[in-house]
Amino acid sequence: MKTLYMIRHAKSSWEFDLSDEKRPLNQRGLSDADLIGKELRTLVKPIDLILCSPAVRAHNTAKIILDHLDVSNDIFSLEPDLYDFSGHSVVEVIKNCKDQINTLMIFGHNHALTSIANLYGNERIDNLPTAGVVGIEFDVNSWKNIKVGKNLLIIFPKSLR
Repeated sequence: MKTLYMIRHAKSSWEFDLSDEKRPLNQRGLSDADLIGKELRTLVKPIDLILCSPAVRAHNTAKIILDHLDVSNDIFSLEPDLYDFSGHSVVEVIKNCKDQINTLMIFGHNHALTSIANLYGNERIDNLPTAGVVGIEFDVNSWKNIKVGKNLLIIFPKSLR
């Protein structure tokens, strides 16, 4: 059994003249990431590996959410291929995870995460909003073999405010 949690970065700021990859979170993003972290604390399975886009907004979202979860820094790493908006590279990252990893959490971007959630989940979503989370369980032993799984959770910050 494999479980995938996908989290879109929280709302970012356009206030500063920065490259896309360096944009920070805005105030709503900071607060939504905190809300999601508190909510996930009792909902997620023990996590084996956490991968995050190197974009500042994704990395900051991960730090805030992971502060609420009982995880070791040893299982966290930045993954450049998650800075992807189409989803092709993200799917490759997921499918290339070692089979010893049973629960994977990734922090990334749209439209990639919405596309993947609809490709592999059994519940369709129109859009994964900023700081939104989708959890999908797959009845397989290898990440290479994932096909449509069962949605375990779909959480949007708006429903927690």
